[in-house]
Amino acid sequence: MNKPESLRAHLLATVAEFKHNPDRLLIFIDNGKVRCTAARTLSFEYSFDLQIILTEFAGHPDSVILPILGWLSVNQSELLESLDKVKNGIQFEADILDKNKVDLSITLALTEKVVVGKDDQGKTTVKHPNEPQYVAGYLDPNWKPGAQGNTSEWMVPGGE
Repeated sequence: MNKPESLRAHLLATVAEFKHNPDRLLIFIDNGKVRCTAARTLSFEYSFDLQIILTEFAGHPDSVILPILGWLSVNQSELLESLDKVKNGIQFEADILDKNKVDLSITLALTEKVVVGKDDQGKTTVKHPNEPQYVAGYLDPNWKPGAQGNTSEWMVPGGE
């Protein structure tokens, strides 16, 4: 599976608090399933809940949620587009430790396709194709961490 590490790298690059405390970002996979239809190939799909735990997090939840939504718009866009998947696709819980810190748990319902085939020599190939791309009109597709001088903020044109 590639998505857990991809999201971890994205959060480490975009949330300022993790640059100094990367050990406060924990990632777990729960409720994992493999779906295979036994068609002509053994292609399959992973389905799992990705649990992101931020320990002793002192930042604003927006500084984590917005980068996650940006990552989802590229890597699992149906969580933002499909009303059925939106209902339970992104969930969170928080334990308030004090007035400045929380333990925040965010759960994402993810899937990852794996295409199994044969190359020209007849050897088995395994590929993880990219997801269909969708970028919301209000997110700058050329956004780069730190472009606005604060690596934990996204600029939303016309937003507050």
